[in-house]
Amino acid sequence: MDYPGDNAGLGLTGEQIDKIAQFQELSGIDDVSVCREVLQRHQWNVEVAIQEQLNIREGRPSVYASEARPPAVVSDHIGQHIFYSPPSDGSASGLRGFIRSILNFFWTVCYNTIVAFLQMGRRILRPDERGYITDPLQEVQDFIRAYNEKYSERHPVFYQGTYAQVLNDAKRELKFLLIYLHNEDAVDTNMFCRNTLANEEVISYINNFFFWACSTKSNEGYKVCQIFHPKHYPFLSVVVLKDNKMMIVSRMEGYCDGPTLIERLHMVVAENEVNLVRARAQRMETSLNRSLRQHQDEAFLESLRADQEKERRRQEEREAAEAERRRLQEEILAEERRREEIARLKIDSVVNVPSEPDISHPDAIHIVIKLPCGTRLDRRFLKTHSLEAVFYFVFCHPNSPDTFEITTNFPKRVLKCRPSDSSEIIQTLEEAGLKNREVLFINDLDA
Repeated sequence: MDYPGDNAGLGLTGEQIDKIAQFQELSGIDDVSVCREVLQRHQWNVEVAIQEQLNIREGRPSVYASEARPPAVVSDHIGQHIFYSPPSDGSASGLRGFIRSILNFFWTVCYNTIVAFLQMGRRILRPDERGYITDPLQEVQDFIRAYNEKYSERHPVFYQGTYAQVLNDAKRELKFLLIYLHNEDAVDTNMFCRNTLANEEVISYINNFFFWACSTKSNEGYKVCQIFHPKHYPFLSVVVLKDNKMMIVSRMEGYCDGPTLIERLHMVVAENEVNLVRARAQRMETSLNRSLRQHQDEAFLESLRADQEKERRRQEEREAAEAERRRLQEEILAEERRREEIARLKIDSVVNVPSEPDISHPDAIHIVIKLPCGTRLDRRFLKTHSLEAVFYFVFCHPNSPDTFEITTNFPKRVLKCRPSDSSEIIQTLEEAGLKNREVLFINDLDA
């Protein structure tokens, strides 16, 4: 049974389109929208989807079929197709048939109002053992086995599951469900099973449906009879998803041959197939919207993660900048403290500079000192003064470097004049080889 396709490739990746083509080839399903819907239900696993379709074709319930309460089945009172064929023994013709029809009419009218009370009383006084469900799956399988033994194995594929399972599968797979209630005591049952259901064209056509059958004498069949209320046998009913409900769209009571049955089913399918197409389109739209929302959520989360990462990096940069600012500030403060300390030391060190001797003093030595900034210092020292006195003289000058060394001009050598905690004795000017008039140079060690 082919369904009109639509643009099922919308919103699909290249890999998904390839999987649809592969599934079409292996399953033989032409409708792209059906293939897409099946693959989406199986998370795009082609192997699992193919195996599921094989199970359905062989009449086995799908992995999704549930033994739980089946979806409610309602009658389409407006658009329902009702077909009736009188029994072949003529019990429905003539005066007897007319009277029987009138009685059936009144019975139908009264049934819905009094049946609940009658059944309640009957169950209290004389419970019907068929009302108790034992093993519905076993009853269905027993019916199929008994049918094959009594009639023939040439028949449409019977669904090998319970009524609840087949309803759930038909709703999920968006397929027509054909229900057959078998009453072996009905006059036309034998002819219907041996002729109509064994017809090759009937078999080929019904195999496009879910075909569920059960004996009315079994607990499972009795339960289904309470839902469909068949009046004559053989009884067939077509159920399909319509307006999001599993709806009875056709009832067929009485015998009909193969061509008549196909004609009736074709009429029902042609009128109700649009419901499946609409349901499939709604599912596809829902799936597409869900996929779009998922992509949007993923994009949002990715954007959020990117924003969070940017914010984290900005925070790290701010923290690094703040740490660097604090470090520089600490360095500046340390430098300020160091300069303040040096300024204090320069003031305190003035006392370490000896008084300048008179120019006529026989031990006086004239020292010329050149600072790095170009300032020239002139001072007289005694040759018995230590080099430390020269150091303090330079150190206390406002233009002197904070850290420096004193060197001679020629030959160039560094004078060991810096005060230290070491036990080394600092030389006097005479011991350092300084005489009468000397020129010394200050080298800034921080430059």
